[in-house]
Amino acid sequence: MNACISRRLCLGLVSAALLAPTATLALTAPKGKVVLTVTGKLDAPNKGKQAQFDMAMLEALPQKTFTTLTPWEHQPIQFSGPLLRDVLAAVQASAQGRNIKATALNDYRINIPVADAAAFDVVVALRMNGEPMSVRTRGPLFIVYPFDSRPELKSATYYERSIWQLKSIEIE
Repeated sequence: MNACISRRLCLGLVSAALLAPTATLALTAPKGKVVLTVTGKLDAPNKGKQAQFDMAMLEALPQKTFTTLTPWEHQPIQFSGPLLRDVLAAVQASAQGRNIKATALNDYRINIPVADAAAFDVVVALRMNGEPMSVRTRGPLFIVYPFDSRPELKSATYYERSIWQLKSIEIE
């Protein structure tokens, strides 16, 4: 089996394992202002057919911090927040989901392969350089790839998938 096929097979299996429902714990309802809405192929909604998160719910998930250079700033920036794969696990994203349609506050949309959540430590950043992000500073949520961790992430493809002012994701 060639490396490309093996890698795709491995990523597919990892994606399925990460996104498979592992618990029957219900996602609690948000108590504060909703900052992220997840729709589509998910098994743990908390409001109708969607999952809503307030900032406290996202902060309660395991947090990841990394520092990376971005094409938008001249110096490395520290980002922290839950891994995208942990957000998908919290809503029990279906293993059949292959694509994430991410939407910003200004209705900018970008497609992100679900496989990226398994392959890379993609963060739904809540903080930049230790501080909460306002809308003016690309917040309150910003999907960020750890660009400096792997050479292939330093490309327009992954820069475009890093959506700031994130408001919703749909799992397709």
